[in-house]
Amino acid sequence: QVQLVESGGGLVQTGGSLRLSCAASGRTFSRDVMGWFRQAPGKEREFVAAISSSGGITWNADSVKGRFTISRDNAKNTVYLQMNSLKPEDTAVYYCAAGGAVVGKVRSNEYEFWGQGTQVTVSS
Repeated sequence: QVQLVESGGGLVQTGGSLRLSCAASGRTFSRDVMGWFRQAPGKEREFVAAISSSGGITWNADSVKGRFTISRDNAKNTVYLQMNSLKPEDTAVYYCAAGGAVVGKVRSNEYEFWGQGTQVTVSS
């Protein structure tokens, strides 16, 4: 079956960096948009970043622009999220999502496949 498995989360101090990975299996996602969402305790899941099937187009939430970079390696069926200059407000469970080829989508219900999430905690 299709699986998205995130890794790379952890505890980091303010200003630090983490790199999340999401490895897909069960089918190729080389023709799909892949993205990242996050959900903090007591808050709704929110869009973070996404990347087109070829990797040529990316779009981010305003809150992470200039700090987070999304990339993908279609040969490895994997998407990455490089997170720099982390802030306490970035603390959340980060989810990988995929599905469909439409560029620019930011709503969670526009993505068909989801990972289980990885915890990112930024200490002040």
